[in-house]
Amino acid sequence: MMDCLEQKDTEATAPSVIDRYYTRWYRADMKGNPLCVITLAETHPILQDGRSIKSINYQISDGCSRLNNKVSGKSKRGGQFVTDFAPLCRITCTDETEYTIYSCIRGRLLEVNESILKTPSLLLKKPFTDGYIAVILPKFEESKTITENLLSREEFESIVSKRSVAESQPS
Repeated sequence: MMDCLEQKDTEATAPSVIDRYYTRWYRADMKGNPLCVITLAETHPILQDGRSIKSINYQISDGCSRLNNKVSGKSKRGGQFVTDFAPLCRITCTDETEYTIYSCIRGRLLEVNESILKTPSLLLKKPFTDGYIAVILPKFEESKTITENLLSREEFESIVSKRSVAESQPS
C-alpha cells in the first residue's frame, strides 16, 4: 500500500518530458532548442481568462498557406523559409478576438500542427505538448545565436510581472 502512495506522489511531482529534456526559451511566445517548437507562453492572452478558441487558420494570405508546406529528405528541402516576423497562423477566440502568431525565429518550417485544427482545445489544455503550433529548423550556422535574443523562463516571467504591475497602477 505504501508503494502505491509513493508512486502517486512521484507521478504528481515528476517533470514533463519537455521540462526534463529541453530548455525553454522565450521571445514573446516561443520556446525552443535546435529544433524550435513554437507554442504559446503561459501568459499569452489566449491561455488567460478562460477563453475558448473558435478557429485556427494557417492561411496567411491568398497566396500563402502554411498547410501547403511540404518537406522532404534529410536536408528538409521544400519547407517554407520563415523570418522572425513571419506569421504562422491566426487564432480567433469565441469573443471574436483574433491573434496572429509569429515565428519569432528565422528558419525552415518543418511542420504545422494540424491536430489543433481538428481539436482547438489542445492549444488550451496542452499548449506545450500536443497543442504546439509549429516546428522550425533554424539554419545550422544561426542556431547558436538564436538563444542570444531569447529570454530564460525566469527572465521572461520577471518582465511579464513588471509589465503587469505597471499596467495595474493608475497613471
